[in-house]
Amino acid sequence: MQTITTANGEKLVVLSLADYERLVDQADIAKADRIVADIAAGREEVLPAGIVRRLIAGENKIRVWRTHRGLSGRDLAAGAGISAPFLSQLESGKKEGSVSVLKKIAAVLRVDLDDIV
Repeated sequence: MQTITTANGEKLVVLSLADYERLVDQADIAKADRIVADIAAGREEVLPAGIVRRLIAGENKIRVWRTHRGLSGRDLAAGAGISAPFLSQLESGKKEGSVSVLKKIAAVLRVDLDDIV
């Protein structure tokens, strides 16, 4: 390992490629271990490939999550305190929900707001 000081006084370290790759591998393994622990603790969720494909394809996120959770439109609407026809309009893109309504829907679906907008 070699240390270099720049003209601005910043200290830099030069590592061998093998040492650098070992550090990157250790960081990747630590990150993977955290993800596995989060999944085991219920803080993260593994999604089936079909759900991921539907989301990537641009299908309505509320509908995708609702069907993934096994909820009917009526059940989700009731849980969020909205009417089933309004939920249908949200899922079809005919209407946009307010942030407060979307937060309620997200809560029933057990996802973050970002997951459905």
